Amino acid sequence: MKIRVQSVNFTADQKLINFIQAKMDKLDTFFDRVIDGEVFLKLDNNHTKQNKISEIKLNIPGHELVVKKQCKSFEEAAQLGADALKRQLTKHKGKVRAMAS
Repeated sequence: MKIRVQSVNFTADQKLINFIQAKMDKLDTFFDRVIDGEVFLKLDNNHTKQNKISEIKLNIPGHELVVKKQCKSFEEAAQLGADALKRQLTKHKGKVRAMAS
């Protein structure tokens, strides 16, 4: 799956980008018609420990799934986002199958 990672106001290292790509590639096992995706990584200005935001958009035929998570690390935010997208993809796949039959 083609994933574009954009880091806002900082430069993400290759290790983080590879981690996110691996998490997003696993989503293909739940719904194989994902077109592409975008991941936005942002640092929030507040002074709490949970100031890293990961916003993930997946394009599937006819829809766009969006998940936004805020955590202590970008890895944790990407993991939680991937888990939420897994649930959304599974639910969408069930709806598509119900309409087809």
